[in-house]
Amino acid sequence: MSDPIKSTAIKSPKVAIIGNPNVGKSTIFNQLTGLNQKIGNYPGVTVDKKTGVMNHEGSTYQLIDLPGTYSLYPNSEDEIIAHRVLNQQSEIEKPEYVLMVIDSLQLSRGLFLASQLIDLGLNLALVLNMSDLAEKKKIDIKGFELFKALGVPILHTDARASKGLDQIKDLIHQRNFAKPMEFLKVSEYLDPALLIDVKEKFGLATDYQAYQLLRFGLKDRGLSPEKRTWIADKLASISVNLEAAQLEETKLRYRKITEIIEKVVIKKDAIPPTTNKLDKAFLHPVFGYVIFGAILLLIFQAIFAWASVPMDMIDGFFAQMAGWASSNLPEGVLTSLIAEGIIPGIGGVVIFIPQIAMLFGFLAILEDTGYMSRVVFMMDRWMKPFGLHGKSIVPLVSGVACAIPGVMAARNIGNWKEKIITIMVTPLMSCSARLPVYIILIGLVVPDEMLFGFFNLQALALLGLYVLGVVGVLFTSFGLKSILKTTEKSYLMVELPSYRTPRWKDVLMTMYSKSYTFVTEAGKVILAISIILWVLASYGPPAQMDAIRAERDQQIEQAQSPEEIEIIEVEASSRLLESSFIGIMGHAIEPAIRPLGYDWKIGIALITSFAAREVFVSTIATIYSIEGDPEDDLTIREKLNSQINPNTGEKTFNLPTAFSLMVFYAFAMQCMSTLAIVYRETKGWKWPLIQTVYMTILAYVSALITYQILS
Repeated sequence: MSDPIKSTAIKSPKVAIIGNPNVGKSTIFNQLTGLNQKIGNYPGVTVDKKTGVMNHEGSTYQLIDLPGTYSLYPNSEDEIIAHRVLNQQSEIEKPEYVLMVIDSLQLSRGLFLASQLIDLGLNLALVLNMSDLAEKKKIDIKGFELFKALGVPILHTDARASKGLDQIKDLIHQRNFAKPMEFLKVSEYLDPALLIDVKEKFGLATDYQAYQLLRFGLKDRGLSPEKRTWIADKLASISVNLEAAQLEETKLRYRKITEIIEKVVIKKDAIPPTTNKLDKAFLHPVFGYVIFGAILLLIFQAIFAWASVPMDMIDGFFAQMAGWASSNLPEGVLTSLIAEGIIPGIGGVVIFIPQIAMLFGFLAILEDTGYMSRVVFMMDRWMKPFGLHGKSIVPLVSGVACAIPGVMAARNIGNWKEKIITIMVTPLMSCSARLPVYIILIGLVVPDEMLFGFFNLQALALLGLYVLGVVGVLFTSFGLKSILKTTEKSYLMVELPSYRTPRWKDVLMTMYSKSYTFVTEAGKVILAISIILWVLASYGPPAQMDAIRAERDQQIEQAQSPEEIEIIEVEASSRLLESSFIGIMGHAIEPAIRPLGYDWKIGIALITSFAAREVFVSTIATIYSIEGDPEDDLTIREKLNSQINPNTGEKTFNLPTAFSLMVFYAFAMQCMSTLAIVYRETKGWKWPLIQTVYMTILAYVSALITYQILS
């Protein structure tokens, strides 16, 4: 079957969809293209290239979903791509038409970019989205007056409710785009004579195209070295201050836009919108942070309270399955593999679906309501002293779910230094893969009691670990700020969208898709490692293993009671595990981890969880399933709680050891997938290797201090 995009790319008109962030641009793109989409990368950068095919009345159209941008002043890779494509410097993605999506509540901001697109000489049409919210706020936009002012077709839509999509399809199908007269003449802020040779060199049609290329062309690595050298030489030959020209251009554009807004926008109700009232609380210099902390605490407490019942049911179900398999299946290697390797391994994945689904669900709600943008705004003033950007909060908060999308989100940060620091510290945020480790250990050593009759101690312990990750982020960022040097300056521009009711269908889809991804992606790794673990834990040097089995069989023949036989079998299982290949590996690293409170069995889990942190739980489950009575119905927690350290006579997972482990996992870089993404985003192994080394040292030292203090 041929690729629908490839098969229609030559004969189908290209339509680029552009807009500010959070205006519903991608929603419109998804609804127009459905499943006919393809994800790739633009050459020379790590920004995703999203293209799709729209079919309408027997015709096909190739749509390009450009990264969100506020203007054609590129500062990040996303904005550079929009600049490259729309300024006609990318022949591969060069569109015949441009559809710009504007938030009806932020018309002035949208018209700034729209006016730049007009001056580029593009075939343009505008979509005023979120018209339902404008209606609710008694804002009326005179579409015909706006059309007369700009000279381009105007549509009103509500993409969230799928209203107006048929009109968009008809507009594209009828090629109802316009190329109006320029909005602002370049001569008003720059001498056009400076641009004549630029237009000739690059074959450009308008003065504004030439000005944009001269002003920002050196930022576009997609241009050939020869073209970049020519631009650099041209800049060196002129004495005009292009930055001052840009500032003058911005001032003049907003002046004209303000005049248009006064004519086309009518506010029927002077009552302050609810958004302003809510922002007084959510953006308050003191209470805003208190509210944010309370929201986080509520989320973590809900994860424990609401997920405990399904978790216990899943845990008990897999414990009974393992016991049933051992009791009812024929004795042999296959039964042992199923009961001691596969079932505990799968259980170690499935048991945490409730928490992970809830965590992603809460994050989706915060994003969909518009609150997450407020968090970005609030945190910018606190980020700057540590070498981070206000936009860093998006990767960092995303890192709470998974470091991989968090690291990828850092590409939106234009400043190189701030982007690298964000990438280097994002994995310190406690991700969902750490959640299984935290929950199992907190459940063992922190009592399920209420503090002051309201705060659950286990929820507070979990929140403390997330706060510890934030502290690690800030201190590490501050250190990197002093080491890395750059002359770039940065600023924050973030849209504060109106508050909206969450789209519950989308929230549920997010919970499902993220949980499915966790099970299928992490599950593959965990199941494979569980089987490998079972092999390494079930087999060892033949002579030594045979000697232990022979001694066990001899003792069983001399035993006087079933109870004595059971004791002999348990002791033999422990000795067999210790003599297995995995036991040998655990003993090899035990001297290095003993100061942290870990024994050789925990050492095995540390080794295997370098593939993925959540493997720790399934590793421990597999080890103790092999070591103990295979027919018991004990849950993972019950097995861990019953373990005794033979050297101290105390529980293996006591308070100092459990917290030492949690601190270790809070800081350690134990995720091969994250390393791969960092390699991709930084285009080399330098930063991933530095990241692995510093995080491992930080984890070891912090765990050592924790154990010594609590012991």
